Amino acid sequence: MQRIALVVQYLGTRFYGWQRQPDHRSVQADLEDAIALVVGYPVVIHAAGRTDTGVHAAAQVVHFDVDSLIPPTRWARVLNAGLPEDILIRASALVPSDWHARFSATWRRYRYTVFTASQPNLFVSPFAWHYYYEPLDERLMEQALLPMKGRHHMAAFHRAGSSRPHSWVDVQDVLIERDGDFLRLEVQASGFLYGMMRLLVGLLVQVGRGLRTPEEFTELWTSERRDEVKYAAPPQGLCLLRVGYDDCPFPESAWYDAQPKLSLPFESNAPPILVTP
Repeated sequence: MQRIALVVQYLGTRFYGWQRQPDHRSVQADLEDAIALVVGYPVVIHAAGRTDTGVHAAAQVVHFDVDSLIPPTRWARVLNAGLPEDILIRASALVPSDWHARFSATWRRYRYTVFTASQPNLFVSPFAWHYYYEPLDERLMEQALLPMKGRHHMAAFHRAGSSRPHSWVDVQDVLIERDGDFLRLEVQASGFLYGMMRLLVGLLVQVGRGLRTPEEFTELWTSERRDEVKYAAPPQGLCLLRVGYDDCPFPESAWYDAQPKLSLPFESNAPPILVTP
């Protein structure tokens, strides 16, 4: 019996989240079914984190136990041959029997992408929140986000329905960067609460619009006023970017920055380029 770990990418658009469900398509079910088809018996896989409906993953990490003669590094190629087009295995590796995709992980990092152009773009919409209602000031949003670094009780961003017994989160890093019409927000933490990132982004956008000050934002979540966090950002802008381990079994190229950053070759408000025949 071997324990195999995988780096998994998936487009969350057509999935009802990571976890297997009786009446809806899930990433876990598709992966488990693909593995079972290869080995001839049911296999249970464990993931570093459970993404919600419509959320993407650039480098989710999973593991499973299997009795097979397939070399550990060939599992990626074997499974990719039978997986649907919206799931891809980027790497596979043999790990110790006590290694666990979830419990051995020391951090997870999520990226949320906002597209602020006035015109929509079909090639952007599956991976970003098209927010064109008001300009967003990323400097104010950064001021609001920086105080979240450290260990805090994040009950204000904890959606109902979670089985987690507490709301403590160790936030290790935060980042906001503007690239033309794209605004990227990244948060790295030891773990995330159910729905935390989308609720956080939804409230942070109010700061970017000037509806709340950074100080009001901080006071709201530190006083755990969950009743005032009413809007979650849409799922398509959110991506599980990567997962960290003290002794990562995969090459860096397979997991470190596997979601390309969206960008456009011109500003959306630039004058059109006229081409004469």
